[in-house]
Amino acid sequence: MRMLLHGWGILLAGCLVVTSLAAAKKPNVLFLIADDLNCDLHAYGHPHVHSPHIDALAARGVSFERAYCQFPLCSPSRSSFLTGRRPDVTRIITNSRRSPEGAYTNHPHFRDYIPDTVTLPQLFRQHGYQVARIGKLYHYGVPGQIGTDGLDDPASWDHVVNSYGRDKVEEDRVFSLVPGSYGGTLSWLAADGADEEQTDGMVATEAIRLLEEYQQGPFFLAVGFYRPHTPYVAPHKYFDLYPRDEIRLPALSPDDKRRVPAAAYQSAKRPQEDMTNELRREAIQAYWASITFMDAQVGRVVHALERLGLAENTIIVMTSDHGYHMYEHGLWQKMSLFENSCRVPLIIAEPDTNQAGATSTALAELVDLYPTLADLCGLPAPDYLDGVSLRPVLEDPSVDVKPAAFTQVRRGNKMGYSVRTPRWRYTHWDRGNDGVQLFDMRADPGETTNLADNPKHADTVEKLREILGAYLPANAS
Repeated sequence: MRMLLHGWGILLAGCLVVTSLAAAKKPNVLFLIADDLNCDLHAYGHPHVHSPHIDALAARGVSFERAYCQFPLCSPSRSSFLTGRRPDVTRIITNSRRSPEGAYTNHPHFRDYIPDTVTLPQLFRQHGYQVARIGKLYHYGVPGQIGTDGLDDPASWDHVVNSYGRDKVEEDRVFSLVPGSYGGTLSWLAADGADEEQTDGMVATEAIRLLEEYQQGPFFLAVGFYRPHTPYVAPHKYFDLYPRDEIRLPALSPDDKRRVPAAAYQSAKRPQEDMTNELRREAIQAYWASITFMDAQVGRVVHALERLGLAENTIIVMTSDHGYHMYEHGLWQKMSLFENSCRVPLIIAEPDTNQAGATSTALAELVDLYPTLADLCGLPAPDYLDGVSLRPVLEDPSVDVKPAAFTQVRRGNKMGYSVRTPRWRYTHWDRGNDGVQLFDMRADPGETTNLADNPKHADTVEKLREILGAYLPANAS
């Protein structure tokens, strides 16, 4: 009997060891997201912007050259990729509403329309992961809601951290085109003090603390940086990297100057229209400075991951919620359907990948992040997800997993929809009633020549209109 019990003990101990090893092998996820970051990064070929730490991530993973958001505005985009559903399903097509008194409200929220959905971080919670959010993942009004929960989803997280730093405390020092208004218009500040005193510096510090706490894993740590969103705040040293007299402004096409079709340019705002070229260069300098400051905080977090020996079992994602204009097409910020507004940086670095440093021209959408991470971590993704796993591209960057990517934006009570294929971008406004655009992205990556009315491209227009028509919901405008 004693030998039998001893044998059972050995068997049980062995099972516990196997179970423990299996648990230890579950990959961690470090999900890094910037706010309002376009592809003005050295890793994406920008000749001036310093982004050494994001570049280092690109060198250890796969960079997607053609990744696109589904709606170029914070809450619609974040609600989409964190639920894995497109904006016409989440029905989130605006940011937080405000009360008549001017206070932010907690609506519209995707749970108002799809209450039983399982979000990306919630899926990891359900499967034994420690899941935490630091900073901005779901929508925040920036800078108004920094330090609060914003438009959060409590079911998504075990733990949340809402940091706020000198940039929030010293808002009255920020220059703005509209005095006293910071988040919705161009505004900036070359700040005093150290990186760690700014909100993004505190976000990085808290992320490092949680990495130290979660060393046993598995964890899903979502780190949401607030920069380079307006106000563009960064310590002086980052501004010094970009002398204004060396900044060249984008050239405008004849359509850009005439603003046709009008719907394509309705994201333009009056104060921004009246800027001098010198003020435009100041804004670009400040945006680039904020990128480099945010990049430095990414570096702090990734360095801690490596120092703790966690990098060998952690999948790292680096992306943004949407693209951003810096006077391309004469526009600023987001909410257009041009490439600068729709396109996002996306880097996925797996441990022990044999594709480190590869770039892929495969089309990808932010809605693909949910099924991709579920696939890489062996979790059962819901069958209603609208994206596809990018795992085949991570294994072979030359393959494609989808023929097109889609982005939409609202103009009043009408919607503009855009489809991006490997060669073309086709956009129509109110099903074409308010204008149509076709750009050959291979020959004309700056989208300077609208070919929609060119008879030579009538077949291309019809084909892309059919692709977009099949994508649209029946009641879409």
